[in-house]
Amino acid sequence: MNSYKKELTLEQREELLSVLKARFEKNINRHKGLEWDKIRTKLEANTDKLWSLDEMESTGGEPDVVAYDKKTDEYIFYDCSAESPKGRRSICYDHEALESRKEHKPGNSAIQMAADMDIEILTEEQYRKLQQLGKFDTKTSSWVKTPDEIRKLGGAIFCDCRYNHVFTYHNGAESYYAARGFRGSLKV
Repeated sequence: MNSYKKELTLEQREELLSVLKARFEKNINRHKGLEWDKIRTKLEANTDKLWSLDEMESTGGEPDVVAYDKKTDEYIFYDCSAESPKGRRSICYDHEALESRKEHKPGNSAIQMAADMDIEILTEEQYRKLQQLGKFDTKTSSWVKTPDEIRKLGGAIFCDCRYNHVFTYHNGAESYYAARGFRGSLKV
């Protein structure tokens, strides 16, 4: 966890809420039956979550509401940028992978960046649900939460969408590419 203050000014909060509202209204198909006013009230009561959404936004994620969990009374946001967020590319999977590189180390890892932003990296299942809402990662790819049994063997998984089909692949966790980042989720 970073030591800097994780809060937005009133002006920053209002600007972010305006961006989120415009995206919400433009993409109703992602959240049919949900009402912006209820989401805004929830966001205003959880300013720490607004900070995380701002981090998602500032790194190119274009967060949007994709679901509502009635059991927990939480709205679920995913990164909905057309391609993997630009500010989160050229990174390896996790800190262990970063440390294992002898040279040409990337600047960060997907798991560390997600933790710093107080968000979760999408699972493969969540990634597939996202792909039902539109076309994402048709030119890029995104790391997804890797099962422990794969990670213990040095691997990590990522997904993309080609030929109107979602593909899941594997790579060494220490690998990184200019066109691979990660997508996150946040519950509010």
